[in-house]
Amino acid sequence: MILAGDIGGTNTRLAFFEGDSAHVEPRFIEIFPSHGHSGLGPIVREYLDHHNLQVESACFGVAGPVRDERVQVSNLPWTVDARQLAGELDIRTVRLLNDLEANAYGIALLKAADLVVLNTGDRVPDGNQALIAAGTGLGEGGLFADVSGHQPFPSEGGHSDFAPRTELEIELLRYLIARYGHVSYERVLSGPGLHNIYDFLRDSGRGKEPQSLADEIAQGDPAAIISKHALEQTSELCLQALAIFVAVYGAEAGNLALKVMAAGGVYVGGGIAPHIIGKLRQPEFMEAFLAKGRLRAVLGRFPVAVIMNDKTALLGTGRVALMGMQQGVRHAQGRAS
Repeated sequence: MILAGDIGGTNTRLAFFEGDSAHVEPRFIEIFPSHGHSGLGPIVREYLDHHNLQVESACFGVAGPVRDERVQVSNLPWTVDARQLAGELDIRTVRLLNDLEANAYGIALLKAADLVVLNTGDRVPDGNQALIAAGTGLGEGGLFADVSGHQPFPSEGGHSDFAPRTELEIELLRYLIARYGHVSYERVLSGPGLHNIYDFLRDSGRGKEPQSLADEIAQGDPAAIISKHALEQTSELCLQALAIFVAVYGAEAGNLALKVMAAGGVYVGGGIAPHIIGKLRQPEFMEAFLAKGRLRAVLGRFPVAVIMNDKTALLGTGRVALMGMQQGVRHAQGRAS
């Protein structure tokens, strides 16, 4: 029995898996609030005790850079150590992946119904692919094409310097420099980033904030509330904030596509995109994606799609764990012969 998990700043998803790496079947999926626990170990212990199943191997996709099977989780006060976790939970092998790497492994398991196409393009089957995902933070990654297929690789590109493209975005950058010092793309393209944009517009006098909206934001999830009012067109301030967010999202997706030459496709993942899919399908996202001067025609040939399946990273970690088990079986058979 394989255990796999998708560990994010907001939620931790766990599931058991059976099958093989080409036909991954999750069972007993449960979602835990990440901030409600002191670390990953207690969540996994609670899950294992609940289902009373023996686990042989586990794999977790974690938001943060993984080094030597250890990671300081982004946007959470957790450190996850694979060896420590294996000993604590009595699991033979535990593997850690960057969360975008896990998402990238999951892409191969997606069906057409899991995707909303923003640009059909002209897909090159053996071309590299790119993945960008805004949620609690901003993840970026790629899939390198070689003779054995697409090989995911991790990245912390979401923490690279935010590059404004317009006078308004330059003002936004100055506002965020005063607030944070260093301004990464994650300060703009994430749930907290959308709130930052909203604060900038309000504080620079570009719209009025009714007290009722201020109270609602103060008492709930700011990004979800801002998105809701923008999509329902009940607040001009929220509409402006989401418009800037979508344009910057498209621009950075285009930047990443150029950096990895994603002729095999660009995927937009994360928790935010499915909730604002109507806005992403409007021209602003793709126009910002394409607006790269002389390289516009090159980008126009890259397929772009939004991942609507929120279990993609979970499927990816399950796939990696099962791949590891299959390799272990082959190695054991080789030694026996």
